[in-house]
Amino acid sequence: MRHYATVLIGVVLVLLCIGLVVLASTGSVRGDAAFGDPYYFIKRQMIWAAVALAAGFGLARFDYRHWQKLAIPVYVAGIALLALTMAVGVTVKGSTRWLSLGPLSVQPSELAKFSTVVALCAWLAHCGRRVKRFKEGMILPGLLLAVPMGFVFLEPDFGTTFLMGLVGGTLLWAGGTRLSYLTVAGFSGLCAFILAVSRDPVRMGRVMAFLDPEKHRDVSYHLMQSEIAFVNGGLFGVGLGNSMQKQYYLPEAHTDFIFAIVGEEMGFVFTFLVVALFATILLCGLMISFRAADPFGKLLAFGLTMTITLQALINIGVVTGCLPTKGIALPFMSYGGTSLAMSVAMVAVLVNIARHDDAAYRDRRARAVKNRLHRF
Repeated sequence: MRHYATVLIGVVLVLLCIGLVVLASTGSVRGDAAFGDPYYFIKRQMIWAAVALAAGFGLARFDYRHWQKLAIPVYVAGIALLALTMAVGVTVKGSTRWLSLGPLSVQPSELAKFSTVVALCAWLAHCGRRVKRFKEGMILPGLLLAVPMGFVFLEPDFGTTFLMGLVGGTLLWAGGTRLSYLTVAGFSGLCAFILAVSRDPVRMGRVMAFLDPEKHRDVSYHLMQSEIAFVNGGLFGVGLGNSMQKQYYLPEAHTDFIFAIVGEEMGFVFTFLVVALFATILLCGLMISFRAADPFGKLLAFGLTMTITLQALINIGVVTGCLPTKGIALPFMSYGGTSLAMSVAMVAVLVNIARHDDAAYRDRRARAVKNRLHRF
């Protein structure tokens, strides 16, 4: 199984390189205007990349089974950081998502995604076949998921809330929770989410702009400029550094919409490559999960893989106009230190799970999870 880990590392390094190259081009205009330094964003991102890779190197050697023992303190720490953000966090554009630590700003919701997955995996592995019961398989893990989702929702960050719910649901399904429970809970959660969106003028405006961009041109501006970027790029792009959309036509070009700049400067060929690389992460992660040595390893690999790839899918769907606009980053590529560090950390844990593919560690209790994932 270690060759899957090797492929995974290579894919992530390629995505990091593409992201840094495109960010160096995209962030130069905004960096020069806002900070008098065209290299402002790329320098900070490279520092974060170095820190993330160093931490990832260590995490890849940290036995993943220790995360099961650390699940409770890690989960509590994630909740505490989210609560602290609500109390003293930095508010930007109406959302309180960041904690200021001197010259650095961190986004606790990125850490909460990881801590919530760890807690859910530890609980499901602990329950074993009892997960078929309503209390053990739906009520208690549902509460574990609902608390961090509630804090993230109140920031407000609807995109990350939706992502956490989606990952949590797939993880409970993989862990053996009855599909009937998940169907009822998922439908109820989706109705509540739609109701919340309908009562939020900003988010509802984005939905209406998605459904009819021409009628709501003021709200669909991001989407329309993103589509222009892809059209301009064509098959092979306009050339690295030659993007017009980064000249303040496309807002958030260096963060949430960096994929559009990839399409404009490097063309369809490179956008297809990026999608293929994320698909490779999905396949490698699923194979690592399927062949992991114990139930916790199987579930943890599955949960982390879903977190990375579903986030990428949502971001690409937004940028290409397949989904309403959400403020969610493209893993490994968008500007943002916390997102980059946590994405690399998740991959590092996947690599460690792959390194423990040893028959001596296999547990017969993994059979139920294995069968469910095999059918998937």
